[in-house]
Amino acid sequence: MSDKNNPIGLRGIEFTEFTGGTLEQLDALFWAFGFSKKYRHPKLDISIYNQNGINFLLNGEREGFSGHFAKLHGPSISSMGWRVDDAAFARQEAVRRGARAADPKDCDLPYPAIYGIGDSLIYFIERFGARGSIYATDFVPHEQARLQPDKGFLEIDHLTNNVPQGQMEQWGAFYKEIFGFTEVRYFDIKGVKTGLTSYALRSPDGSFCIPINQPKDDKDQISEYLAEYNGPGVQHLAFSTNDILASLDAMKGGPIEMLDIDANYYDNVFQRLPNVREDKERIRAHHVLVDGDQDGYLLQIFTKNIIGPIFVEIIQRENNLSFGEGNFGALFRSIEKDQERRGVI
Repeated sequence: MSDKNNPIGLRGIEFTEFTGGTLEQLDALFWAFGFSKKYRHPKLDISIYNQNGINFLLNGEREGFSGHFAKLHGPSISSMGWRVDDAAFARQEAVRRGARAADPKDCDLPYPAIYGIGDSLIYFIERFGARGSIYATDFVPHEQARLQPDKGFLEIDHLTNNVPQGQMEQWGAFYKEIFGFTEVRYFDIKGVKTGLTSYALRSPDGSFCIPINQPKDDKDQISEYLAEYNGPGVQHLAFSTNDILASLDAMKGGPIEMLDIDANYYDNVFQRLPNVREDKERIRAHHVLVDGDQDGYLLQIFTKNIIGPIFVEIIQRENNLSFGEGNFGALFRSIEKDQERRGVI
């Protein structure tokens, strides 16, 4: 149950729900990442995709909550399901702590919910693990099921929120005061032309993080996201893997494009991080970014925008809980180059 450090009894992420855009395109993207389509809602146009500990809902409804969210934001993340010890208690306590309750008749799914970032929904899910599965009880096997071997993606490591200038503290307080998240990093990132400020929060159960970004001007990548998304929301999801090079090999030849990085990026990165055990030529060939310290390191790579303005990060952690701060400059320059190609800056 809950305690003072984990007031609603949070236990991790159960699902992330996508809406908007063409369902065929999103279906193809999930397939390219190695997700299998397994279940569907018995009445609504909602399909369930799974890979290890990651569950995606693809909501094709054009009425109801998800339909209205899609009209406002286009291809977007309209809700998440968070695991809790007791769903009714979690909603009650979240509201007592300042969250806005969602009216059950306005929700597509039958779970207690509150409003989260950008008026998306956070559903509270108490059936998981040894307690059973919402997919076994509230959904049915998909008649157009498509199964495939996974590509090594295990969990959602973190999901980043983009918010307008001046709202970072407000949303930080939302996660800290309602759920018991703690601040673990603060960043002030500068590119060649633009910049952003950000800080990262870790969930009280330690299972995932939420970095919050706000722009420094009206041309940077955060401002571009906010304009295209029509408000604050989830900018990217990070998938964890135990072998990023094998995961990227498995995706080779697929439709998902990764961001380019500076040609000189590898000039001294392995001198700075001599403890990296993976094949350095394969790291270079895949354009994987490397960061860490004397205790450990991480390997990471970022896709180009693939769902509206949303992109995906792939991350392998080796005794390192950072977010690749040493790569932020290179990553930011890479995104700026992509913005320049598209005429944004």
